[in-house]
Amino acid sequence: MALLFLADAGVMPAVAQRRWREPPQPGKEPNFKEFNVAYDGRLTFVRLRFTPDRLGWGGGGGFFDGVNYSWDHDYPRADHHLMTIMRELTATAVRDSGSDILAVDDPELFKYPIAYMCEVGHWTITDLEAASLRAYLLKGGFLIFDDFAGERALSNFADVMRRVLPDGQIVQLEASHPIFHAFFEIDSLNYQHPYYDVPSYFLGMFEDNDPAKRLLVIINYNNDVGESWEWSGTGFIPIDLSNTAFRLGVNYLMYAMTH
Repeated sequence: MALLFLADAGVMPAVAQRRWREPPQPGKEPNFKEFNVAYDGRLTFVRLRFTPDRLGWGGGGGFFDGVNYSWDHDYPRADHHLMTIMRELTATAVRDSGSDILAVDDPELFKYPIAYMCEVGHWTITDLEAASLRAYLLKGGFLIFDDFAGERALSNFADVMRRVLPDGQIVQLEASHPIFHAFFEIDSLNYQHPYYDVPSYFLGMFEDNDPAKRLLVIINYNNDVGESWEWSGTGFIPIDLSNTAFRLGVNYLMYAMTH
């Protein structure tokens, strides 16, 4: 029953999805802040937007007038479904009526302890953005990186992170790390990409490159956890896969709030 609940509770009916946030009208340049909710101190899903190395249409994005910005993949359903699970399963004060889209260098980011980024294989960054994100992480912020695969994407991500944390080292995490036991007990990291026949890796970066200190970022490489959040309970994603994705997401949030 617990497994079925995880899949079922994360699903918004079609009408509720439309009421939660309406996409912009065709032909209009989005003002992304119009889709945000006002800060009220509760845990809020924050998605960071960036300038991708290319723009397209369709694909995993497309909510904003059909434009694929890369950072918008699985928005807004993934954001809402994860926060619904957090509300139902934990005692956390959660804002699940909406989420926020913030620029990497938006000062508003410093109000929120956790932020999510996806498709970072297409991530580009300015010096100002890198400095702002560095300050955010060193002041206690936590970042979740998701939905990218392949060597080229990993190389681009590593190049960008060298500008954010010049001395930082990306290391592979083991299942024994506390983040995998922050709420659910996850004892194995033997996962595959949901679409590509490649193994998934869970990577991280630590404060002062010391594994005994705080984990600054969690990196879902060769994985797409947000996809399972988005399509949970629809039949498109198997229930077991959705359950695993929600367990990971809840653990990430709980770890970040307690470290």
